[in-house]
Amino acid sequence: MTIEQFVRIVAEQKEELFSENYSRFCSRTEESQLSLTSNLAQVVIGVRRCGKSTLCTKFLMDKKLNCGYVSLDDERLAEISAEDLNNLLEAMYIVYGADIEYLFFDEIQNVHAWPLFVNRLLRQKKHIFVTGSNSKLLSNELMTHLTGRHNAVSLYPFSYSEYCEMEGIDMNGVTTKAEAKRIEYLHKYLNQGGMPELMNEQNKRKYISSLLNTIVRNDIAKRFNVQNIDALHKIATYLVDNYGQEFVSTRVGKLFDVTNKTAANYFRYLKEAFLLIGVPRFSFKSQERIRNEKCYVIDLAFPQEHDNSFSLENLGWKLENVVCVELLRRYKNHQADVFYYKEKSFECDFVVADGVRILELIQVSYDISSQKTRRREINGLIKTAKTLHCSNLTLITFSSSEEIETDGFKIKVIGASDWLRKIR
Repeated sequence: MTIEQFVRIVAEQKEELFSENYSRFCSRTEESQLSLTSNLAQVVIGVRRCGKSTLCTKFLMDKKLNCGYVSLDDERLAEISAEDLNNLLEAMYIVYGADIEYLFFDEIQNVHAWPLFVNRLLRQKKHIFVTGSNSKLLSNELMTHLTGRHNAVSLYPFSYSEYCEMEGIDMNGVTTKAEAKRIEYLHKYLNQGGMPELMNEQNKRKYISSLLNTIVRNDIAKRFNVQNIDALHKIATYLVDNYGQEFVSTRVGKLFDVTNKTAANYFRYLKEAFLLIGVPRFSFKSQERIRNEKCYVIDLAFPQEHDNSFSLENLGWKLENVVCVELLRRYKNHQADVFYYKEKSFECDFVVADGVRILELIQVSYDISSQKTRRREINGLIKTAKTLHCSNLTLITFSSSEEIETDGFKIKVIGASDWLRKIR
């Protein structure tokens, strides 16, 4: 492409960028992890349409900086090559001015060999912001070419607190009405998810279907040269709909007539595109941690609607999925890990650990009014606590709160609305 063609595209994107009213967007907690003065590339990763671009542009514009911007998620730039990057850079200097120190490249994983380009700009003392929708950004490319020269920030769809802020819900009121409103919107959040753009979409199913298709075809099939796109799409839909279950490659391979290796590869691709989350089983033996991951979905907007979507069982899975994503949001960028624990006679939904040090055990149950359910959840926590030697125990329910003392342990029972809005 010629410089003139790049100039037209960059100028049109700039016009679109400055036409947006960024004051209407809520602040994201991940903004605090970005730096304007660092010599490291600021890399924001996450699933498509979770707000990465908005996070970066709002962050930069709030500081009133002269920053050059280009989105590579543009059909006119679909075939751009590494050799074109110099022309693109020159076009950015023409449109934004040659003295710009901050450069923002949106969805940069679409360009082959981009890390070498970014590395060169870092050597020139430019401050670089990049976003991407594939964790390959953090594996092969970044680790090979930007080792020690990037600050990685994981961004997720709206948290419950952010969702409520966008809806104008009072998160601090102590009245019965305020609490009832938070419970109402927690129920909506469990059934609608937190994809930012979905909040203003009338045809939500069409939006999610299109987004899922784009992730499968663009972020996975094209990138990993997948030939059997139909099988990939079916497996993606199946795993999205059956979140909260252990992934077993033999079972999935048999269901969709692919090899166990292919099924495992597809699961890995779906995780790398941030559509799915794999939570490993906790063990003090590192080899056992990589087996039998539990599969969760990045956002509850993705699962298809089912007839039993309002059953207690289904709401329990949804609440567990929300807690899983919230734990990753709170801990992943702070060097702690999230696991589940399982033995033949009991299990614990989540184990938060810093290396071999267990920080917290968390059980999730929508409703513990049934004595059978109550005993099962408490039993799982206590037995896991004894096995892993942890006394920080939490049981998250939809709305009930209390403190349970049993067998020498104290269990904090907390309603999901209160737990989700706590700042850790």
